[in-house]
Amino acid sequence: MSELTHLDAQGNARMVDVGGKIVTTRVATAAAEINMNPETLALIAGHGHKKGDVLAVARIAGIQAAKKCSELIPLCHPLMLTSVGVEFELDHAGSRVLIHAYCGLDGKTGVEMEALTAASVAALTIYDMCKAVDKNMVIGNIRVLEKKGGKSGDYTRKAE
Repeated sequence: MSELTHLDAQGNARMVDVGGKIVTTRVATAAAEINMNPETLALIAGHGHKKGDVLAVARIAGIQAAKKCSELIPLCHPLMLTSVGVEFELDHAGSRVLIHAYCGLDGKTGVEMEALTAASVAALTIYDMCKAVDKNMVIGNIRVLEKKGGKSGDYTRKAE
């Protein structure tokens, strides 16, 4: 197992110095899900929510969250993202919304945290918009699916 890079020799937190690293293309995809009552999912799918298009708002929130990641996670570097996307899959059989977020850039550090933040905030936004009709929603299974680029190489999560 590798050393924790956000700790110095004395165990103090620090931001990793990426100054000497070369610029490479880096991309990451993350996922989350939010389980809900079937009626809530039907409301989202039918665009019948009185607050508006739940998924459109959640998509914008996820994109905005990726751009603000370094303001939320203390040791993340501010990044010049070149692409961010958030997509949704409605799983009627499982009564859930599956969220996939991707981020990309040409830079010196990875974008896994930005993708994770985008997926998480998209799920939180769905919860916020639907909590008046369903307080039993559960957000979970937040994970990195894939990352490409950088010194550590590519990573693809094993099939679940």
